[in-house]
Amino acid sequence: MNIVVLVKQVPDTWSERKLSDADHTLDRASADAVLDEINERAVEEALLAKEAQGGEVTVVCMGPERANEAIRKALSMGADSAVHLSDEALHGSDAVQTARALAKVVGTLESVDLVIAGNESTDGRAGAVPAMVAEALGLPQLTYARSVSVDEQSVSIERETDAGVATVEASLPALVSVTEKINEPRYPSFKGIMAAKKKPVSVLSLADAGIEAGEVGLANAASQVVSSAPAPPKEAGQRVTDEGEGGVQIVEFLTGQKLV
Repeated sequence: MNIVVLVKQVPDTWSERKLSDADHTLDRASADAVLDEINERAVEEALLAKEAQGGEVTVVCMGPERANEAIRKALSMGADSAVHLSDEALHGSDAVQTARALAKVVGTLESVDLVIAGNESTDGRAGAVPAMVAEALGLPQLTYARSVSVDEQSVSIERETDAGVATVEASLPALVSVTEKINEPRYPSFKGIMAAKKKPVSVLSLADAGIEAGEVGLANAASQVVSSAPAPPKEAGQRVTDEGEGGVQIVEFLTGQKLV
């Protein structure tokens, strides 16, 4: 079974994140960068499927040269190889452009049985890229999986949303997106870290993946941030000293804020 995992390098949530002054895109150089935690869970699920069914796990990543660090993390966990779409023209691409570009990269691989992704990244939070990749590839999509069962012909998931839990099944090839409830990812061993340095990583340009420059990039994006400003500092709250009328004062405050 050949499994592809879509991964992304994102700013560490513990770092200060900001937008660039020049074009209001995410200033990735200003923060520490890591493999997105939800992608670690996606890699783990792919490795579990490989251990059960055999085959190979290929990581696909779109991002600048620095994203190679995230790729190596996935390889140190146990993935077999990686494809890195890296081109300066990708800067500022929106979710739709990103999904189409990732689909083109997956399309360059042979005999893909299953694509696994996290349900949403911590930097964008759009939560739509996996479904759009499935649409572009013409694959059935099984999203928001909290558990996955796969065999040689089909994949079945427990899909959890605010509306409840449902069991969804599809024939392979298919795409699955997972939530944070799916598993606990393994830690890379020292042996895995050393082995990752020798695993193949194919770096593709737009031309290599068959993507036109006009299909991606900030200038061609369907949505852009036109202005941004830092969040205002928090102001001190109003303290109520209860001298017998504390409840009344709280109600008056809430009424003034139009909360009651």
